[in-house]
Amino acid sequence: MLKFPPIKTIASTLTLRRSSFILLNPPQTSSRSYATVTAAMGDDSGMDAVQRRLMFDDECILLDENDNVVGHDTKYNCHLWEKIEKGNMLHRAFSVFLFNSKYELLLQQRSATKVTFPLVWTNTCCSHPLYRESELIPENCLGVRNAAQRKLLDELGIPAEDVPVDQFTPLSRMLYKAPSDGKWGEHELDYLLFIVRDVAVNPNPDEVADIKYVNQEQLKELLRKADAGEEGLKLSPWFRLVVDNFLFKWWDHVQKGTLPEAIDMKTIHKLM
Repeated sequence: MLKFPPIKTIASTLTLRRSSFILLNPPQTSSRSYATVTAAMGDDSGMDAVQRRLMFDDECILLDENDNVVGHDTKYNCHLWEKIEKGNMLHRAFSVFLFNSKYELLLQQRSATKVTFPLVWTNTCCSHPLYRESELIPENCLGVRNAAQRKLLDELGIPAEDVPVDQFTPLSRMLYKAPSDGKWGEHELDYLLFIVRDVAVNPNPDEVADIKYVNQEQLKELLRKADAGEEGLKLSPWFRLVVDNFLFKWWDHVQKGTLPEAIDMKTIHKLM
């Protein structure tokens, strides 16, 4: 496993689960007034309360196609397909691939209340660094790795001490665009992070419907079922891009202990 120099990690203070929050009062941390947020919801008033709060409170990092920060905007705006099609909502994301000591990959099924791609199967954790100091640090991809540690706790209940930030291996970056349901979609520059750890998992039902560990043959069977339309099984578009372009050769490196040989952080793979 690639080792990074000693680095400052973020404090593991975010221990509240998303299910602990409901939108009873105007959000205090957003720069937008509650009246503005309420007006913006429009016909989204039926959206799950937890997901609605996150859509307006979370500020994603806007980028150009060379991964330079150009601004920030709400998660809501960043995932509106109409805005994505106008070409100004590219934002930074990450995808974690966590393997146990048997070299099995942990997959999650996204919850039914997710705004984009509900109930699809995907890699261990997929989310966004936020526009905050600790998640904007460029050195050694520390901001992205801080965000990954935060979201593994938030989505899967994995304690920070089980996934130290210096144990993530950033392998590469990819740029992709994918519609979800007509209104929503993704346009992301995605950091691909591998980590091998045995961890305690306690999924947050607001985020995750199911989990499973798979070996390579079991994943290939899932791919076959998804391609055949069996059991209603669907995969997220970013996960499928990683599977089709990189995953199995990188997985072989994990098993051989040669993962550093696969690192290519200079290239941004444009898989549009």
